[in-house]
Amino acid sequence: MDNDVYGHVNNVVYYSWFDTAVNAHLIEQGALDIHAGDTIGLVIETQCNYFAPLAFPQTVEAGIRVARIGSSSVRYEVGLFASGEALSAAAGHFVHVYVDRATRRPVPAPEWIDQPGDSTASRFFRTTCRVSPGSPMKWKMRVASSMPK
Repeated sequence: MDNDVYGHVNNVVYYSWFDTAVNAHLIEQGALDIHAGDTIGLVIETQCNYFAPLAFPQTVEAGIRVARIGSSSVRYEVGLFASGEALSAAAGHFVHVYVDRATRRPVPAPEWIDQPGDSTASRFFRTTCRVSPGSPMKWKMRVASSMPK
């Protein structure tokens, strides 16, 4: 990853950060087994609004929360922050439809996902991504008590 000709990370990278933040959280919580689980989440929708540039090799933090649970889908809201900043540089959403790995047919949303308004779902999970030249992204989770504006 590097900066584009405009001196910041290209907008397509933000969507990669959304995907990584959500999946890293699910994997860390033991809720998703990307290699052998019977149920997987397929991305069917993403959206992003940009408020401020992020640039390599800046440290980026991603915050996620469960916003809506459908019969087989979950909508996550995602915010991207320059390290230590209270206001997001970008915010959007990411929708997983949960399907059977073999048939790719929809299955009920996993029971381990709390409903919006429950204690865990209403919490905002803040993830730190440290990127340095020549190294892969490394994610660490920390929980904030409420979603920053």
